[in-house]
Amino acid sequence: MAFIPNSREFQGSRSDTVAIDLGLRAYMLRVYNWMASGLALTGIVALLIVHSSALDYLYRPVATDYGTSYQITQLGYLAIFAPLGFVLLLRFGINRLSTAAAQAVFWIYCAVMGASLTSIFLVYTDSSIAQTFFITAGTFAGVSIYGYTTKRDLTKFGDFLFMAVLGLIIAMVANMFVRSQGMSLLISVVGVLVFTALTAFRTQQIKSNYLGFASSAAPDLAAKRSVLDALGLYLSFVNLFLMLLRLSGGRRG
Repeated sequence: MAFIPNSREFQGSRSDTVAIDLGLRAYMLRVYNWMASGLALTGIVALLIVHSSALDYLYRPVATDYGTSYQITQLGYLAIFAPLGFVLLLRFGINRLSTAAAQAVFWIYCAVMGASLTSIFLVYTDSSIAQTFFITAGTFAGVSIYGYTTKRDLTKFGDFLFMAVLGLIIAMVANMFVRSQGMSLLISVVGVLVFTALTAFRTQQIKSNYLGFASSAAPDLAAKRSVLDALGLYLSFVNLFLMLLRLSGGRRG
């Protein structure tokens, strides 16, 4: 004898599924909005510094036989390494921070990141930076959509991607002393592949995590999680952009 579900139970289950789907879409939209707003703030801060005397506080121009080069100042070093502190604060202190505090830290991080990225305007042409940004945006959008829609489980690649990022960091630090063009090219190629895959992985992870706490009655939790999730996608975007810029960016003469 076939089992015929109660119509009310079936409708209730279906309405719950629809509610979760709508909630997930709204949550993902919130995450993308945070990420896009953060990128916009980063770009604005970088442009404001580059086109003002504030740049001299980060990079001191030095005349050489080959033209003008730039020497990084102590404040410049602070701008480069300060974002790491804010990332660690959000990663490990998110549960202790209020929603407003988490959002404030995110905005400060994005602004400081803008100061950190001013160096690319000293190395690459404005047109190549803009072109690479749009290429990155298109690549990121396509890969993120794949991560959201695919039925393939990408979580099994998490440990591998983490080790790959760690390996890239070690290789980049080592190349600061070796200064090998071949290694620099290899790092950029591998970096593009790693951060492209990481974008898909993080998108699916955000989706899975939401389904895990969707039944929670604490809206504050979702608000803080959206900031943290936006930070993860933001980092993937920025690093993918930098790797692509190193590969194809037009350098200033």
